[in-house]
Amino acid sequence: MDRGTALAPLREQNFRWYYASSAVNMVGNTMAPVALAFAVLHVSDSPSALGAVLAASTIPMVVFLLAGGVLADRLPRALLLQVGGFVLAATQGLAAYLVISGTAELWMLIVLEALNGTALALIFPAYAGLLPQLVPRELLQQANVLQAVARGTLRVLGPTAAAWLVVGAGAGWALAVDAITWALASVLMARVSVPPRIRTGEETTTLGELREGWTFFRSTTWLWVVVLAFAFLNAIHAGAWLTLGPAVAKETIGAKGWGYALSAESVGLLLTTAIMLRRRLERPLLVGMLTISALALPLVLLGATHAVVPVVIGAFVAGAGIEVFNLGWNLAMQEHVEERMLSRAYSYDALGSLIAMPVGQLAYGALGVTFGFKEVLVISGIAYAAIALATLGSRSVRELRRAELVAV
Repeated sequence: MDRGTALAPLREQNFRWYYASSAVNMVGNTMAPVALAFAVLHVSDSPSALGAVLAASTIPMVVFLLAGGVLADRLPRALLLQVGGFVLAATQGLAAYLVISGTAELWMLIVLEALNGTALALIFPAYAGLLPQLVPRELLQQANVLQAVARGTLRVLGPTAAAWLVVGAGAGWALAVDAITWALASVLMARVSVPPRIRTGEETTTLGELREGWTFFRSTTWLWVVVLAFAFLNAIHAGAWLTLGPAVAKETIGAKGWGYALSAESVGLLLTTAIMLRRRLERPLLVGMLTISALALPLVLLGATHAVVPVVIGAFVAGAGIEVFNLGWNLAMQEHVEERMLSRAYSYDALGSLIAMPVGQLAYGALGVTFGFKEVLVISGIAYAAIALATLGSRSVRELRRAELVAV
């Protein structure tokens, strides 16, 4: 793939505005997890409190994702993203004000994160389903990789910048940046102009469309196998890395070390995108599940050492694995699911992948107290790798190829 081909999606005007909107939004989103974690830990030192706040966002996402999928397959996806972005700007802005003013209480953050989770559930399927409407089919890999380049570039500096803001000015200022970027991203998304989709066949009810989506999901083996695996993988990641991780890091590698680790993850992602811009991914799920198992590495290292460097290296390798899997998964979905069904497929994917995350977020604090935080991290890392590799026992996962290579 030469440079001209790699950058070809940028010739599409709609994609350029979508790309700009996404990049602006990522500036704040890369800072928000660090800011939120340490904002909660400032209010309460308990990892269980952080787990409760994270679960408050995840539970509404699980509840409303299917509704978001139906909305995104019925209404203009760009419009949904605009409205949702302004809602998120308002809720995150209020959270920033409360933290900056020193008036934040745990229940307030829980309520605001619940509102955020609801809004995200209603716009995520639209975001995932919009990209294939903006570029020709043959440019999907390049478009996805360009998205990853922006995400990786901004995530390199975002967590570290957030950590420095937390130390120097307070967590609320990083939350304020996230609020501003949500609003600006919505303004940019207004420039995306996609012709209305023509709905074919008889009009169906919302329940009928949900049933149609479920039938497709359960009859597509590679889809449900990977989603089932990620129900467990995301519970481990949310509980061990995102909930116990900051608490362990606070006592071992410090807030700055935690920021360095998150940034290193993004560096791994970014460098991998440079490779994927020029290398075609032939078996997206086989390679993707092999590489995503690398997320076990930083879990084990954070639990086994107090040194910053090994954790940073492990996070770097994990970032590379995340990028390869994300690219492979998006290509599998965008090339093997028809456009009219795509947002619903993504919503069932997200529902299955997220449904156990609140369990991990709420349970891991207690597990850490009972069995030891570091011991739980190490065991969780081993379990993560085992589950990811077990999906390759499915032939449909191992052998799924790019759509244009499938014989017809």
